[in-house]
Amino acid sequence: MQLKDQQIINLPLDTVWAALNDPAILQQCVPGCDTFEPAGENQYKVVMRVSVGPIQAKFTGKLHLSDIVPPESYKLSFEGSGGAAGSGKGDAAVQLIEVPEGTRLEYAVMATVGGKLAQVGTRLINGVAKKMADQFFSRLKALIEPIQAPTAALLSDVDAGQTQAPVGAPVPRQSLLWPAVAGAAVIIGLIIYLN
Repeated sequence: MQLKDQQIINLPLDTVWAALNDPAILQQCVPGCDTFEPAGENQYKVVMRVSVGPIQAKFTGKLHLSDIVPPESYKLSFEGSGGAAGSGKGDAAVQLIEVPEGTRLEYAVMATVGGKLAQVGTRLINGVAKKMADQFFSRLKALIEPIQAPTAALLSDVDAGQTQAPVGAPVPRQSLLWPAVAGAAVIIGLIIYLN
C-alpha cells in the first residue's frame, strides 16, 4: 500500500516541526488514539482504535525515527498488531518545506498489512487511511494555527460511535519545544499501518 500527499500549514517551519514532536498534541490529533508516549530515543508506543469496513480493533504499535534532519526531514519505520484483526509494518518519509503560506508538509508511506486487514481490499483501506490523514491534519491545524477553526466538526472520529475530548484553546508556544520531527511521520505511519 502506498500513500503520498502534502499539506499546507499556515505557520513557520520551526513551529510546525516542534508541534509535530509533542506527544500531547499528536494524541489529540490522531483519530481513535488512546496512547502516544515515548518508548526510548526516537521511539514511540502508540495504542489506537481503528475501524476498517467490518473490522474494529485496538492496535498497539511501535514507531522508530531515523535520518532526522531538523527542521526539514526524517524517516520513520513502524510495526504493529491488532490481534486477530491483523498486523502491519512499513516506512514513511516526511519533509517540511518553507513556502510563502507557511510550511508545506510532504509525506510518502509504503506499508503492508496482514491478517483480516489484508482481506478487506486495497480500495477500502486506502479510503480509510486518506480520511484519517485528513482528520489528523484538520485537527492539527485547529490546534496550532493562529486563527482557530471551529473544532466540533474536526473532532468527530472515523466511526460515529468513537469520540474524543474537545481540543480547547490553542497550545501555548512554550509547550512546542521538542527537537525532532516525530509527529508527522508517526501519525502518517499509524494511519497507514493501522489501516
